[in-house]
Amino acid sequence: MNNDRRFSFRVGAVLICLVCSAALISLFYTPCDPNAIDAAHRFLPPSLHHWFGTDNFGRDNFSRAVTGARYSLLVASVTVALSGFFGVVLGLLSGFAGGIADEIILRLTDALSSFPAVLTALVAVTVFSGGKFAIIPALAIAFLPSFIRLTRSGAMRLKNLDYIQAAYVSGASTARIMFRHLLPNLLPTLIPAVVVGLSNAILAESGMSYLGLGIQPPTPSWGRMLFEGQTYLFHAPWETLSAGLMMIVTVLGFHALGESLEK
Repeated sequence: MNNDRRFSFRVGAVLICLVCSAALISLFYTPCDPNAIDAAHRFLPPSLHHWFGTDNFGRDNFSRAVTGARYSLLVASVTVALSGFFGVVLGLLSGFAGGIADEIILRLTDALSSFPAVLTALVAVTVFSGGKFAIIPALAIAFLPSFIRLTRSGAMRLKNLDYIQAAYVSGASTARIMFRHLLPNLLPTLIPAVVVGLSNAILAESGMSYLGLGIQPPTPSWGRMLFEGQTYLFHAPWETLSAGLMMIVTVLGFHALGESLEK
């Protein structure tokens, strides 16, 4: 790892550790109740008591921002885990087996890619009756094609190498070749994609929450905070800035970490 990548890794690791620590601590402690309404203290500017000020309902923006971090990280992690797992399995099958399996998986991938993510989110929210995490299936579907294509291209590149052919000739099963021989050699490509995928999932979740399709009120969400704060952007910009700052730090952290891990 050269000096630039080492620096990016350190910066990304520090930023992600800060955000994850804040999210973890918020499980047990926040300076204020993130959902407590206090009409007498609306639009208070940042202070020692309210680090990010208060919103139009008198709620503490810092408490809501760090609480929103754990929901955003949870949604992003589950989304990437689901899409990564199924994408890797389908990509390995498509790239190694070829034939009709490859054609079917490619057509599925094209179909999913052409389906609008917002429409998928609307269907998911409707099916799951607007549940707190109804957005997860929609985001997992939206992220699935990228993992399929990445894994498929890697499997096609590796499957004709001598050690893979030797395993095939020795009678190893298709599953063993895919998961014992191909997958470990694809990890250097997949791990950076997963890390960058986390940042993209956070942006996607925030965007959906901004549109009212993501995490539903009163649960704190960065996207929802941006939506609620935009009306008062010039009068009390701290609500929007607090959510935006948390998003920027998190996304920059994951991108720096992902880029440092790329070959």
